[in-house]
Amino acid sequence: MLTENKIGEECGVFAVYDPAGDCARTAYYGLFALQHRGQESCGIAVNNNRDITSYKDMGLVNDVFNEEILTRLGGTMACAHVRYSTTGESMRENAQPLVLRYSKGNIAIAHNGNLVNKNTLMDELSVTGAIFQTTTDTEMIAYTIAKERLGCGSIEAAIERAVPHLKGAFSLIVMSPRKLIAARDPWGFRPLCMGRRGDAIIFASETCALDSVGAEFERELEPGEIVVVCEGKVKSIKTYVGTKPHTMCIFEYLYFARPDSVIEGQSAHDSRMLAGKYLAKEHPADADVVIGVPDSGISAAMGFALESGIPYGIGFVKNKYIGRTFIQPSQAMRENAVRIKLNVLRSTVEGKRVVMVDDTIVRGTTSKHIVHLLRSFGAKEVHVRSSAPPFMWPCYFGTDVSSRDQLVACRYDMEGIRQLIGADSIGFLSVESLPKIIPNARCGYCDGCFTGKYPVEIELNEKSDFD
Repeated sequence: MLTENKIGEECGVFAVYDPAGDCARTAYYGLFALQHRGQESCGIAVNNNRDITSYKDMGLVNDVFNEEILTRLGGTMACAHVRYSTTGESMRENAQPLVLRYSKGNIAIAHNGNLVNKNTLMDELSVTGAIFQTTTDTEMIAYTIAKERLGCGSIEAAIERAVPHLKGAFSLIVMSPRKLIAARDPWGFRPLCMGRRGDAIIFASETCALDSVGAEFERELEPGEIVVVCEGKVKSIKTYVGTKPHTMCIFEYLYFARPDSVIEGQSAHDSRMLAGKYLAKEHPADADVVIGVPDSGISAAMGFALESGIPYGIGFVKNKYIGRTFIQPSQAMRENAVRIKLNVLRSTVEGKRVVMVDDTIVRGTTSKHIVHLLRSFGAKEVHVRSSAPPFMWPCYFGTDVSSRDQLVACRYDMEGIRQLIGADSIGFLSVESLPKIIPNARCGYCDGCFTGKYPVEIELNEKSDFD
């Protein structure tokens, strides 16, 4: 949804092999569908007759690319990326895909997630003479693969050998002059799926991107799996499949994914409806109308209304030409965007007791702003409900919640949060309800940001960057 009190996720990846060509254009539409996953920068790398070229810049997909650029890129393979900086600065040098040229040729790489051993990996690479051009862990992944490639016979073997060095979250696309490769970390923190459109083979962070290019969903990549596409033939390497517990980030269901995406068999929209349902059971309210804060709060609000019997209403009109404001990299930019992003529909809230359902309350500043806005439009009471549990711990696997001192639930008790945001009452979904909102998911989940229990041990030198 909105805001500086929201969390931001790392990125979205998209890749396509199509012997018919024009892969840059397909990637463009795929990135457009994944724009919600990152709005700072974007890029497309293509393969034309084994020559890899790329175009990337700061900005939204439709601002960075135009007809002339897409026609010039062409390509029978493409690797593409939208970025939001959870690690690394917001600058053009950090835009992806990264194109690396080394003694064995060149590769393009795009990555969604965060490594938790970034500092250790940087130290190891630095002593071998590596010179870093960016501040992202993606570059370290690329260097690690290139280093392993010097001692083995293929790029997929190099990726296979690199995986044990990469600790944390990565859904990865690697494109060489002959091959398109997708890989997923052994824990499966971030989604990555595969689809087909005729002879074309497509990989994407979410199923909505497959839908946008007319591709049919085939399957999710398994955690730890490496899938290689070479001249239309597909090979799977499963060396690391099943070696770690599958722990998808629970926020893919609560917030990150587009509502029309399906992740590991579970609809994101249905998960949010269920979150609203259990929220209504745990924190009922005596009210006249339920409204949702756009975008991902709307599904949860519908679930709350259905369970509680309180009518659902459209409470906000959103300026559709402004992206998710948490994507803005600076606090000043975020605050300015919040003020122009939403307006209240007076006829829905005036003179009424309102339940306002939001997807998350992280820092609390935007919730305070919205509660004040509702009161200024005549709401008699404002009861705030969050369809996620309170954030209590940092995330190390691909979101921008990096320090406990940013988290309102670490600084205040429930009454303190209620007073801070000016609500008449407040309620959060319980941690115990999380498994109930993903009944169809073929995976477990990571809830470390709520519980402080992480599926991967965090090294002390990495932890100091966050706490």
